[in-house]
Parts: sequence; structure tokens; C-alpha cells
Amino acid sequence: MTWLVTGAAGFIGYHTAAALLARGDRVVGLDNLNDYYDVRLKQARLDRLEGRTGFTFVKASLEDKDAIEETYARNGIGRVIHLAAQAGVRYSIENPDAYVQSNLVGFQHMIDSARRTGVQHFVYASSSSVYGANQKIPFSVSDNVDHPVSLYAATKKSNELVAHTYSHLFGLPTTGLRFFTVYGPWGRPDMSLFQFTRRMLAGEPIQVFNYGKHKRDFTYIDDIVDGVIRVADRPPQPNPDYDPMSDDASASHAPYRIYNIGNNRPVELMTFIRTLEARLGIEAKKEFLPLQPGDVPATYADIDAIRRDVGFEPRTDIDEGIARFVAWYRSFYN
Repeated sequence: MTWLVTGAAGFIGYHTAAALLARGDRVVGLDNLNDYYDVRLKQARLDRLEGRTGFTFVKASLEDKDAIEETYARNGIGRVIHLAAQAGVRYSIENPDAYVQSNLVGFQHMIDSARRTGVQHFVYASSSSVYGANQKIPFSVSDNVDHPVSLYAATKKSNELVAHTYSHLFGLPTTGLRFFTVYGPWGRPDMSLFQFTRRMLAGEPIQVFNYGKHKRDFTYIDDIVDGVIRVADRPPQPNPDYDPMSDDASASHAPYRIYNIGNNRPVELMTFIRTLEARLGIEAKKEFLPLQPGDVPATYADIDAIRRDVGFEPRTDIDEGIARFVAWYRSFYN
């Protein structure tokens, strides 16, 4: 199988590409290596992939339609794991154009090329952010998600709508994965664990939003990758028993699925910080701040659907996951 993995120099993309290569598949990794965060970290991830048997790198942006079409045409892509996007909830308030270009225009280029070249399964990254102002906990894929509270979330919801249209019109099997707060080695510097670790080791205060009362369904990267590949290996089938009168927002007659992919065990931010303090042997200097625009107080994934359909089961608790991250961070940054 030849896979196209976009965002291959990114956090989840790097780990996913490495796992596919490890089992003997061919991977075409696409990334534009932009400077949203430290390009040296992206390059270091990419260096670990390049040179491995079966890996081909394509440097291109999602907005470059010709480059995307050429990537599909030249490489005989069988299945796609589309993880590249402009990330970040707060940054979407400051720079909305980047999200429109990458997450909307770029997504359209990716899925249309997949349709026209006969791809067997188009898997793409959605986000727990789509649940927005929802109050019912845990978040279920059957819930209505029409009230996003950030542009980032709105672009991810839009991706799900476009994917359903392509599944309906063209029979393209599509699966959207709503990721819940992914962390672990080789993570993103703009995420809380990375920022906390860097600041604590430098003796700087950490910013604790919502006064530490946030709850997040922190999900370790190895569990995420296991779920991504389990889903990608099983293209959805049309559902002739679909009830058009159903209130289930995840149901459809088309070969289309949406899954939550999270730890199913939310943790309060202060508990997360105390675990990190114990692993670093440092008590953090804390600057307590209110809830930020675009943020939600809690995330909690109902994973019954992905557990039932592909046998996904997260196994890594935060103590073990943070310990692995700290060990990687100390080694990588000497």
C-alpha cells in the first residue's frame, strides 16, 4: 500500500508515517515546513524519516493545487491520511487568512484530487474543538456541533461537511478523526506540555489559563497513532439502513464516518501540572489567568464508536506519558 501522509514533518504526521514504514508500507510524506513553530524541530522529525526504505518526501503547500495534483498523479496513492493544517485555536483569532487558505482551500485540493485519482480511503484530521459551546459531557459524535467558538473549529467542521458531500456524490470513503489534546515526544512547541516544560526548566513562570480549572482529555501520541492506523485500514461502507429521520449527526447513508479519538479520561490542568512538576523535580512558578477567547472549559471524548468499530483502546496514563515526554525533551534539547 502507498499512503500519502500530509503534515509528515508535523507531530502526529511524523509518528504516523514512522508507524506505517515500520510495518512495511510505502509512504509519500508531504509538508511545506512553514515557520508557524520552530522549523528545526520539523526538520529533525523529517530527518528521521528520510533515508528509510519506502519513504518519499514532497515539499509543497496545500494551497498549491498543481503540486497536490502532481503528488497524487506521480505516486499511485492508494490511501490518504491528511493531517496537515494550520493549527492553533488562539492563533486563528490573530491570523484568520492562514486558516482559510490551509484548512479550507487546501482541504478542497486534497479531497478533490483523492476523488479524481480513485483513492480507496480519505482519512483526515478534525478536532475536539468542533464541540465548541456544547455543554453535554462526554462529547459524542452523534451530538450536534453547529456552535464553534473559534475559526479553527469552524474550519474543521467545514472539512467534515465537505467530506460528507464527496462521500455522497462520488462514493469516496472518508473518515474524520476528532483529536483530543494530543501530547508526547516530538510534540508541538505551542502546546501546553511543551511550553510548561521549557519555561520550568528555564526558571520562568507558566501561564495557567482558566485558573487551572481546565479539564482536558490528554491523549498520548502512541495511542493516537494506533487509532489512526486502525481506522485507516478499514474504509467505511455505505449504510443502506440509515434513517434520514435520525437525530444522530454522525449517521449517513454514504461511506462516511466521524470518530472521537481521545483518552476517555479527562484530567484537570492542575493535576497535569503537578505530574509534570514531579517528573521534572521542579515546582512551577504559576501565573493564573482567566479563560481565553476560543477556549472551552473541558473536553471529554466518548469513544464508544471507534472502540466498537475498530477496537481502539487508549492505554497510556498521564504519568507514563509525561515521563516519556520529559525524557525525550531532555535528550533532544540536551
